Amino acid sequence: MSILTASDLGLSHGAFDVFSGISLEIPDMARIGLIGANGIGKTSLLRILGGISPPSSGTVSLARGRRVGYLRQEAQEVLAGRGHSIFTEMLSVFDDLRAQGAQLRLMEERMSAGELTEGLLEEYGALQHAFEEAGGYTYEVRIKQVLDGLGFAAEQWELPVNHLSGGQKTRLLLARLLLEAPDLLILDEPTNHLDVQAVQWLEGTLRTWNGALLVVSHDRYFLDRVADYIWEMSRTSLEVYRGNYSAYVQQRQERWERYQRVYEEEKERLEKELELIRRYIAWRKFDEARGKQRRLGRELLAIEKHGLMGIQGKSWMELEMDSSHMMSVEEIHERVKAIRPPVQRPPKLAMQIKAAPRGGDSVLRAKNLQIGYPGKLLCTAKEIELRRTECAALIGPNGAGKTTFLRTVLGQLPPLAGELRLGAGLKIGYFAQAHERLDAEKTVLDELLSHGDMTLNEARDHLALYLFRGEDVFKKVGMLSGGERGRLALAILTIEHANLLLLDEPTNHLDIPAQEVLQEVLERFAGTLLLVSHDRYLIERLATQIWEIRDGRLHIFKGNYDEYEAARERETQRQKEAARAESAPARANGNARSGSAATGQRETRKRAETLARLEAEIAEAEAMLARCSHELQEQSEAQRIDEVQRLADAYAATQGRLDELMNRWTELAAMAEAP
Repeated sequence: MSILTASDLGLSHGAFDVFSGISLEIPDMARIGLIGANGIGKTSLLRILGGISPPSSGTVSLARGRRVGYLRQEAQEVLAGRGHSIFTEMLSVFDDLRAQGAQLRLMEERMSAGELTEGLLEEYGALQHAFEEAGGYTYEVRIKQVLDGLGFAAEQWELPVNHLSGGQKTRLLLARLLLEAPDLLILDEPTNHLDVQAVQWLEGTLRTWNGALLVVSHDRYFLDRVADYIWEMSRTSLEVYRGNYSAYVQQRQERWERYQRVYEEEKERLEKELELIRRYIAWRKFDEARGKQRRLGRELLAIEKHGLMGIQGKSWMELEMDSSHMMSVEEIHERVKAIRPPVQRPPKLAMQIKAAPRGGDSVLRAKNLQIGYPGKLLCTAKEIELRRTECAALIGPNGAGKTTFLRTVLGQLPPLAGELRLGAGLKIGYFAQAHERLDAEKTVLDELLSHGDMTLNEARDHLALYLFRGEDVFKKVGMLSGGERGRLALAILTIEHANLLLLDEPTNHLDIPAQEVLQEVLERFAGTLLLVSHDRYLIERLATQIWEIRDGRLHIFKGNYDEYEAARERETQRQKEAARAESAPARANGNARSGSAATGQRETRKRAETLARLEAEIAEAEAMLARCSHELQEQSEAQRIDEVQRLADAYAATQGRLDELMNRWTELAAMAEAP
């Protein structure tokens, strides 16, 4: 069953059509990734589907009783003027549920006071069942799990909402939507303000999401993890692909090749038909010529109306084409010439990075290295080796020292201690995240000319490969968008002929087509790469080593990103098993453990033991609640007032005990997970 359908949607700004003729259907439980070039109208389409903006044409229909939740990029507008705390904002999602809880407590007080009518007991039983089914006993735990998962530390939960940054408000709005659990969740770039841990938590949450999902994201790895359909948006259509992003890439290539093959075969066939008509005329076989002219003209009209792929396998009756008009030979010739391939591939950056002459096999070596600034150590590395043609991906949280590491390799900063040696014959190319190498006062053309010896025509031709054409080359660098500055930086990088590339977030501000091109170029690069990036898809495709800055140290993993993730998962599982083993009950003889165990270890063990005990008590309390509820319903039918009174008192006391245990468990669990 479909949650939402849209028919023939269009959006126009004056005479400019952003998109038109978009029809779609979102089935229940579908997880859809929406992709397309920047400026194609993806966010505008989401706003229309989310009920925020009206379309210029077409209709949107939401199934009866279904709800849509929309994560807008403008979260500051949604949460403007809210002075209450983060936790209060989350509690407001459950206002109806909390009102039910208050009503239950009032009914329990009435029963405890002796008001034990059969009607009250039946009403209480029904309300209690609905409250439990809706998560009335667990919603505070859910709030804490979501806030923690999206990176809100417990000490931040009482911060006023209107004091949060724009990125924090976006995360808070995402948290609220996840707790509201709409039938269709629409997310516009949800990973923009999340660190890697929060993105991974969100991926896990969305994989088990009990509803439909429509998400726009430039994060290809994220789309691989959460999507089971990819919708590729153009100005006039949505092309649907089954599977995640990687499956889409393969299917898209197969589709392009199939469409191109059909186009070439059909174009050749039509040209042969036209040549046969000309021969019939030359041979004065006018009846045969007219018959073929009529059929060929009708076919060309069908192609123009339905598209070359739209007529494949269709009968004339299905196409509903008028066969009365006969085109002239000249008209047929012009229309055959005008047929274009059914799929126009998006404009691509035609970039190529040519490596400098080969250097030595050892590109970078370091021993006992300390990176940072005087008085501020950022990270240490015991031993590093990067060899020719390898790619090391340097990852870690913001502020860990990744860019500082690159600047140290470049020689812009000296190491605080230790040894760092670069191999012989190296020529380094550097792509800076902030593009500080670019002069904001120069034009695009002048900036390129300042980095290479070329004529004006050669420079303009080179810039055209990076989509700077016509008057674009005379724009001031300071007026460029983030994506345009990135393209200019890449254009400069490709003429420097480096054999070691240091890349600091090279895919920032690039749309998916441009990311794909950059990836292809770097895969063909014959030199060595040191890559700083949050783009996990790019890292997975390129990296032969993962260098992770964690806890002030550089940890080196030999392998690709998926292998690194699997190793980290195994290590996390091993630590959990070790913690469980350590928190096992003390030996039967009860002798206290002696020795010089650190205070932190003792505290960890005590917390684990307390958590295990609390979990057992929670399970016992929940079982008691179930028994009380069952017995209450049976006793109400027998109308034994004294027994009903006892059970009602027991139920209320057990519920209070369960709430207290859940609160203590949540607090201890948060402490146990804290670093």
